[in-house]
Amino acid sequence: MKYYTKKNKWNKRIIILIIIIIILLTFFIYIFNKIILGTLMVVSDTEMRAKTIESIDENVLTLYSKEFQYDDVIKIEKDKEGNITMLRADTIKLNALSTKVSLEVQQDINRIGSLGIKFPIGYISRNNIVSSWGPKITVRMEPIGTVKTNYYSEFESAGINQTRHKIYLVVEAKINVIVPTKNDEVEVKSTIPIAETIIVGKTPQTNLDFGK
Repeated sequence: MKYYTKKNKWNKRIIILIIIIIILLTFFIYIFNKIILGTLMVVSDTEMRAKTIESIDENVLTLYSKEFQYDDVIKIEKDKEGNITMLRADTIKLNALSTKVSLEVQQDINRIGSLGIKFPIGYISRNNIVSSWGPKITVRMEPIGTVKTNYYSEFESAGINQTRHKIYLVVEAKINVIVPTKNDEVEVKSTIPIAETIIVGKTPQTNLDFGK
């Protein structure tokens, strides 16, 4: 009788221990998914977004500084009195440049994404003391679809009978950020000024159509 009593006590203790382990394991999984993995995802998204924007800006600045000249791309037409009647954009040249940017950025995303970036798990705390602690996590990314580009321009007064004309290139990309056990879609957008000039004379109050 005593044997069965002791056996039953041990069985109850084992059951209680198993329940405690299950509760602790469930709690750990919850904390990992909601806090640790969630924070890791936020940090990874930020890092990969920064890498993508860096790639966009570098490619745009490198390409347009070599191959873009305002006077070659934007033609100013005037009437007999010297008033500006039209600004005409060389859309073939502009689209060729933006296509090059799209392809270069797409390749960069693939290259950086396949190599990945590594940082210690402590880095997600953003605390200088523990930022170098723990095992390193590899974060990767891949492009979703193609990199999109678009031009737009601004006109603003620059003095008497003078207008400042600015041209921007807008680059948009969508990336899939991948960490162990999870991934996240991130939209990246960067607007880069590529040209600025002062136009002397009355400028038509219309936006410049770049076409596509």
